Amino acid sequence: MNEQDVLLERTNQPDGVRWCVRLGKRTLVFDDESAARAFAAQLHMRLNREPLSLVPNADKEPGS
Repeated sequence: MNEQDVLLERTNQPDGVRWCVRLGKRTLVFDDESAARAFAAQLHMRLNREPLSLVPNADKEPGS
């Protein structure tokens, strides 16, 4: 693991389950798993500078 790795961890607390998104020494805690996963995915994409596309194969010509 390096400092740029985004980690998603489930933790059990006395008042319920929490989801931790970690990047290096920083941690953000969520009550909702889907919110934690969405945030972790967006953070990962931003850190790795991968272009986000909602259309698969957007770089190809239509019909190819």
